[in-house]
Amino acid sequence: MAASIQAKCSRLICSARRWSGGQRRLLVTSSGKAPKGEKASGGGGFPFRPRPLPLLLVTGGGYYGYQHYKKREDGAPPALATPAQVALYRSFPTRLLSRAWGRVNQVELPTWLRKPVYSLYIWTFGVNMQEAAVEDLSHYRNLGEFFRRRLKESARPLCSASCLVCPADGKIVHLGRVLASEVEQVKGVTYSLEHFLGPRGEGASPADSPEATPPSFRAGLLSSPDNHLFHVVVYLAPGDYHRFHSPADWTVDLRRHFPGSLMSVSPGVAGRVKELFCLNERVALSGRWRHGFFSFTAVGATNVGSIRVYFDQELQTNAARDKEGKFHDLRYAAAATAGEGGSARGGVALHRGEAVGEFNLGSTVVVLFEAPRDFAFSVKPGQTVKVGEGLGGL
Repeated sequence: MAASIQAKCSRLICSARRWSGGQRRLLVTSSGKAPKGEKASGGGGFPFRPRPLPLLLVTGGGYYGYQHYKKREDGAPPALATPAQVALYRSFPTRLLSRAWGRVNQVELPTWLRKPVYSLYIWTFGVNMQEAAVEDLSHYRNLGEFFRRRLKESARPLCSASCLVCPADGKIVHLGRVLASEVEQVKGVTYSLEHFLGPRGEGASPADSPEATPPSFRAGLLSSPDNHLFHVVVYLAPGDYHRFHSPADWTVDLRRHFPGSLMSVSPGVAGRVKELFCLNERVALSGRWRHGFFSFTAVGATNVGSIRVYFDQELQTNAARDKEGKFHDLRYAAAATAGEGGSARGGVALHRGEAVGEFNLGSTVVVLFEAPRDFAFSVKPGQTVKVGEGLGGL
């Protein structure tokens, strides 16, 4: 009995020695050399060589993530990006990438591939295809047609009680009165009203125009000193309906196209980049409605270099020849008088809820308008809205 127990113990000790030797060989192989005092065929030691750079990256990244999380927990707003950070962001070839993305959107997909591709997009961004005029996914030949799909006529009824309706599906980012020359793109982050709309003269660079004092530019937009200037910003996410509509009955006199960057306009980026809407490419339509000044601006974004306005066949955005810092004007009243377009004399008349144009993907629209002092918004920031819903009234 004792001999049997001794034999079993001997076998266990031999097995342990073989396992230990294998582990030592594994450690030597992973570390590249044998521990001090031993040959390469055996020995013990620390299983990994310390790597200072990865260790620094991991600990530094962990610390930065913790600080970022702590700020979010405390409710502190994110810090504004520095001019160097904005310049670095603008140096990325987003205009070139957006043109490439536009070409990809026009590639016709095989019929068998359309449903899987579109279904993945629908699942990712929560698209409601029951609202689409054509629900059959195989009908859309390419991504562009799918993004710009039409809706059923009954999908977006107009609010009859409001003189101003929502121009696009999306989320209200900011709204309110414009008190001076600085307008809030999100709460606490502003952009220049004059830089956004451009000088009141025609055909010059914003940098070459004489600077107006902030009160004079804002006051120059108002037809009556008893009125106020209001604004509303709507952000369209990638899963939203990508066409935009007229928010009121008004007449467009001027189209002003500003070539520019194509940075993201998501609320997170808008909260960090000051003057984001002035830096990005945009198409500003300006005119008048029954209360005075009225403007509607479609702001481009990454992969949204293509902004189309249905009644303006001359407009071409994100063109390689365009240079930032300049803008291009077209007065519809002058074009109609000269017989260059289908516009009615005196500008282009738009009706409330009428389709005006489309984005290639989600982006942002900004409505600036003059109204009596007692105008009040019926929506609030952060609220999800759809085309035709009331934004406010008198």
